[in-house]
Amino acid sequence: MPQSRSASLLAIYPHITSRDRQLLQLLDDHRVLTTDQIHRMLFLARRTCQIRLGELTALGLLDRFRFARAGGGSHPWHWTLGHQGQRFQAAAHHRPEPTVRASRQSVDRLSANPNLTHLLTANEFFVRLTVYARWHPEARLDRWWSETMTTKQFRTITADGHGLWSATDTTVGFFLEADTGTEPLGRVVAKLDRYAQLIHRGGPRYPVLFWLGSEQREEHLHRLLRGRRDSAPLATATHPTDPAEAVWLTGGGTGRVRLTELPSDHGQPVADNPNYDESGFVL
Repeated sequence: MPQSRSASLLAIYPHITSRDRQLLQLLDDHRVLTTDQIHRMLFLARRTCQIRLGELTALGLLDRFRFARAGGGSHPWHWTLGHQGQRFQAAAHHRPEPTVRASRQSVDRLSANPNLTHLLTANEFFVRLTVYARWHPEARLDRWWSETMTTKQFRTITADGHGLWSATDTTVGFFLEADTGTEPLGRVVAKLDRYAQLIHRGGPRYPVLFWLGSEQREEHLHRLLRGRRDSAPLATATHPTDPAEAVWLTGGGTGRVRLTELPSDHGQPVADNPNYDESGFVL
């Protein structure tokens, strides 16, 4: 089955399944995923996942990289679009076709990106919601926007992502701040000002979710938040938790609640971007 990397897209089409297309779109939108993340979202057996990823790499649709561990061995494979995958997505979305050199440079830059860990952390948040919805028919991740897409739509905020999460008859919108512990918490808190400005302009009043690396950092953040009167609602949880469950501590709250129990007001999506259509999507 494996084809030469230089094979035409038309020759590759018979080998691309609907699940492959879903994976290509995920990588086009979110740039990089690990083997484990792809396995949990799209496959049942890890070995089946590994074999298929190898086949897609042989077709040139995917590329991969990984790093050495300090104590020996290697970190997991990181997967991204290969040249043929970038060509396929460009054709699907009416974008200019990339050159081989441009495709190679995009992978090289991604692998050397100092914010790679942060990107994977933000993606992991949405991966967990996707996996939860996979096994709970009453739940859905209706929207998963990357940092780039979120910034394009809302302009003045710098969220790490935006989503719409539904369970039974409730839909909650949210903005994600995925914290890896590299920023002073004072700077993290200051981000709330931009969300408050968005609300004042008539934008959505979505909770800002601070996903933190430890309970100690979460406690410290809440100490800094005491006495603040922000227009932007917020909630916190830590990385080991499942974001769909009752893990969210609201600002000034005394107990943990589920994601769908957080306050959420969709406001006027058109207020901050003139390119929205009535559904809230960009034209």
